[in-house]
Amino acid sequence: MRVLLVPNPANPRSVEATRAVAEHLVALGYHPVLVDEDATRCALPQHGVMRAEVGDPELAIALGGDGTILKAVHILGMSETPVLGINLGRLGFLAGAAGEDLLEAVDSALAGEARVERRQTIAASVVAGGRRVGSYQVLNEIFVGRSGLSRGIELQLSVNGTALYRFICDGAMLATPTGSTAYALSAGGPIVSPEVRGMVFVPVAAHALNARPMVFGPADVVTLSAPNPARADACVMVDGDPVPCRTVLDSVEIRVSEHDLRLMKLDGRDFYTTLSTTFLGH
Repeated sequence: MRVLLVPNPANPRSVEATRAVAEHLVALGYHPVLVDEDATRCALPQHGVMRAEVGDPELAIALGGDGTILKAVHILGMSETPVLGINLGRLGFLAGAAGEDLLEAVDSALAGEARVERRQTIAASVVAGGRRVGSYQVLNEIFVGRSGLSRGIELQLSVNGTALYRFICDGAMLATPTGSTAYALSAGGPIVSPEVRGMVFVPVAAHALNARPMVFGPADVVTLSAPNPARADACVMVDGDPVPCRTVLDSVEIRVSEHDLRLMKLDGRDFYTTLSTTFLGH
């Protein structure tokens, strides 16, 4: 059985935990793998594979914070491999186990004792310079915003081919229900239960009275376009990671993806308990 380990190499605690889990898995007869860069930085070169060779492991274990879980999702791509997040970071909103219970959590996940939550993702297609330059699987949000020190950009929001409004802004994002508690929350968007399927639109510093957060349905196709070439100096970020922007942005088309994230939970906390303890301090 192949198990993907995803560390945060910048976190010494994560590196140490990754090494401990790899040793534990080998002792149990499992085959741990890491992408080559992570394997090198964790001094586990014998377990390194190229990203394209990760395939469909039976389990993925993300050892870090929420950013490490996002990293695992991007490594897995379209795979629906279940992901167990072990919180060794600051927030751990998506994590299913605490770092203090490291090996016990791994054993429970391997034994099939975890509750599995399905988290909706979104699919985004980016067009720049008249051609499609990338397609992305998104767990939290896709952000379209001004690049560097450029002035505000001009965006047009269209849904199912109907233009809703056009506005100058610092940027705008489409978030999943899971991502509604991330960047979208800090930008003034609503909190949405992960039981809801759809997308949350949130403008950022819009110079317009009609640009307000909106929630779209699971069948809607949303397009953010840059119709004014003089204000199209925009870049795209997927779950906080920048997409190379070498030419003028044309549009980004976003829809609910057919592929869900299977998130493993061992700590017994539901969404509202996590929300209360993480953000409200209860």
